[in-house]
Amino acid sequence: MHLKNKPIIAQLAAVFTLALLWGCEGNFKEVQKINYSEFIPSGEAENFNLKYTDSGRIKSVLVSPKMLDYAAVEFPFTEFPKGVDVTMFDKKGKKTFIHADYGVTFKGTDIIDLRNNVRISTEEGQLMETQQLYFDQKNEWFFTEKKFKFTDPKGVSFGEGIDFSKDFKIVNSQRINGAIDEPNKE
Repeated sequence: MHLKNKPIIAQLAAVFTLALLWGCEGNFKEVQKINYSEFIPSGEAENFNLKYTDSGRIKSVLVSPKMLDYAAVEFPFTEFPKGVDVTMFDKKGKKTFIHADYGVTFKGTDIIDLRNNVRISTEEGQLMETQQLYFDQKNEWFFTEKKFKFTDPKGVSFGEGIDFSKDFKIVNSQRINGAIDEPNKE
């Protein structure tokens, strides 16, 4: 009789073990849900238009079809998932135009990350095109390690890696090629 009950005990032990494991898996999934934090924006705006002023003078205008503000997450950020257009004004009122299909700004860093079809142009006819570009708001400085195309009334150049001031007066490029017209030396 003792030998006949052994398979039944083994079967009961196997069923009990499966039930225990199944119950633990359910509890594990509940524990995972507790530690799961969903990125839900604390603020959202449609057809967003922001004018930044300093001492009564407009310094920049930011326009975006959609803005999502994630102020309640550990590392707060603001996202522009449907693109962003910025017009910046220098002290003399000259404009620099910026477009990107996507943008994100990280609070506390003063860095803006612009991505996809990034274009920066000036009233003087300069145009910078790349797929990703960072903007340091504090220093008013752009930089990227990505490939770029720079068009100027003097010519066109291509490269990979560049940093420059918002007015293109200071440009430091890395790997570059292209043709730039030099002024006549007569």
